Amino acid sequence: MNTRMKWNSKHKERVCEQKDPVPNPRLEKLIDFLNGGTALDLACGLGGNSLFLARMNYQVQAIDISDVAINYIQELATNNKLKIHPRVYDLTKWNDLNWQNSSFNLVVITYYLDRSLFHIVKNMIKENGYFFMETFYQSPQTENLRVSNQYKLHPQELLVEFRDWTVHFFEENEQEGRQTIFCQKC
Repeated sequence: MNTRMKWNSKHKERVCEQKDPVPNPRLEKLIDFLNGGTALDLACGLGGNSLFLARMNYQVQAIDISDVAINYIQELATNNKLKIHPRVYDLTKWNDLNWQNSSFNLVVITYYLDRSLFHIVKNMIKENGYFFMETFYQSPQTENLRVSNQYKLHPQELLVEFRDWTVHFFEENEQEGRQTIFCQKC
């Protein structure tokens, strides 16, 4: 089964059982920083973060490999009159995307890790813009998850990667096996 088929299958199941997609709870808590503008939600899944950001006056580009997810987000955006532009795209073919440097006020990535995107994302964010990321990291709690170590961050990896940025929030939660950062380009 290829990657698109795998995610389409997962999202079909989730659409059937889910009422409304929910945003990342740590992103929601950063509401004081979220003042609208342009946002990019990479590997957006069913769009919980995209919907939240659109309601916070962002014009959102939502990208995911799953056409099931993107069609679902498009329907929700249309029904709720939200400024979300969903797009099916395989992020492993990142070079084909044509975005100008410094085009977004905010970029969000949750539970997707491709380290080669870090440099690109840094260039896509406007001066004083923000980056939010949360994903698995290598901790004793994540050893039993069916997630390969290549898709887990090293301890404090995001702090090191974004050391030249202003970090407003950072957390390594060993119980949940996740690492979260919210930082600002300066």
